[in-house]
Amino acid sequence: MEPLFAFLGSYWWLAFPLMGVASGLAGWWSKQSKERHRRRLEVIKAKSEARAVELGARAQIKASKIRGAADDDVEASDAAGRRDRLKRLMTTHDDVVRRWLDYELDVGKLIAFPTMSDGRQPLTAAFLRAKKVADGLRPPSAETRTDPETLAEYRDAVHDFEVAFDVAEQDARRVRDSGFTETERKRLERAQHLLQVAIDQSATTAERQLAYKRVREELDGLIVLSDDAVEVLEKQVAPEIEPPKRAEGLNP
Repeated sequence: MEPLFAFLGSYWWLAFPLMGVASGLAGWWSKQSKERHRRRLEVIKAKSEARAVELGARAQIKASKIRGAADDDVEASDAAGRRDRLKRLMTTHDDVVRRWLDYELDVGKLIAFPTMSDGRQPLTAAFLRAKKVADGLRPPSAETRTDPETLAEYRDAVHDFEVAFDVAEQDARRVRDSGFTETERKRLERAQHLLQVAIDQSATTAERQLAYKRVREELDGLIVLSDDAVEVLEKQVAPEIEPPKRAEGLNP
């Protein structure tokens, strides 16, 4: 130990530089520690930000899928709703057409309400125009995909068609044959009476045929019968003879 004490006693002044070096080393070490700590914090922050971005992206994708599914559900619901409305509109359209055919194909009704077959009458002409528009806009079937604008256009056309027919029918029932002269009204009366004979299956074939011929003569120049109305009337006057039934168990 004495040599060590002797050395320290001789070189005591080295303590000051060594203290400076030690202090410098401590400062450097502290600085390096702080730098490493700062870098670790930056890495942690970067990882956190990356994680946040990843989670945000996932959330956006999930939300987008949910919105997409919701949009699909809304579109499907809208499409189903439009299909149901289209079915109702087509049913209304068919109902009005059937009401019109009750006049168009029934000669007795045409005689009773002649303006329903007279396209020269303003209300009848308006109804026929509305029918043409509605028929032109009618989709091929109730399952046809339609956009809202097309559906709205068809809806308005069917509404106009229905209203125009109602107005024409009410007017026809109001005026009846008042637009004809006394002589013409008598011809209509005779035609109505003869029509009953023409379709009376208890009458003979000759009686029905003669009555049918006279009906056509009385109506000539007063009421124009459509080809379909004539066909229906002719079937009533001379119904097709049904083929005899085969006896059961016999081969043809």
